[in-house]
Amino acid sequence: METKSYLSEAGLKKAEEIIARYPDGRQKSALLPLLHLVQDENNNSLTTEAMDFIAGMLKIQPIEVYEVATFYTMYNLKPVGKHVLEFCRTGPCCLVGAEDIIGYTEKKLGIKDGETTADGEFTIKCMECLGACGYGPMMQVGERFYENLTTERMDYLLDEFRKGNRPVEESKLKF
Repeated sequence: METKSYLSEAGLKKAEEIIARYPDGRQKSALLPLLHLVQDENNNSLTTEAMDFIAGMLKIQPIEVYEVATFYTMYNLKPVGKHVLEFCRTGPCCLVGAEDIIGYTEKKLGIKDGETTADGEFTIKCMECLGACGYGPMMQVGERFYENLTTERMDYLLDEFRKGNRPVEESKLKF
């Protein structure tokens, strides 16, 4: 019985290159980049079957993949929107209005934490510390951080994302 590949030909080549970076017996070290690679090629989410595929590539037990994928918030275990709005919800950000910004965004988009808009554009995820305690409230979208959020900034950012733009990072926004 043939096993389904969760990677394109180019993805498989890249996976082989990633695994080859590590010495024999240490291939499990490739787990994080392989999770990213498979997630990127599978609609930004990881199914159990996709994680089993990775375990097979690395010759490790599937539970070893599940443990890592469920620990790190950067891996999505269910389908998410095109733009994942990851809001910091820890103390320092909450002290400066994170809960208000999250609530505003939830109301504006008609979804709650962990949900995706019907059009598949946005998912809201509340996270633990994103490491910008002096610049809250803040959120991360992809690899970009948006700090000192206000309702006006959220309106601007959401409009830009809807247009298909990648807004500049917070430090470059002028309001």
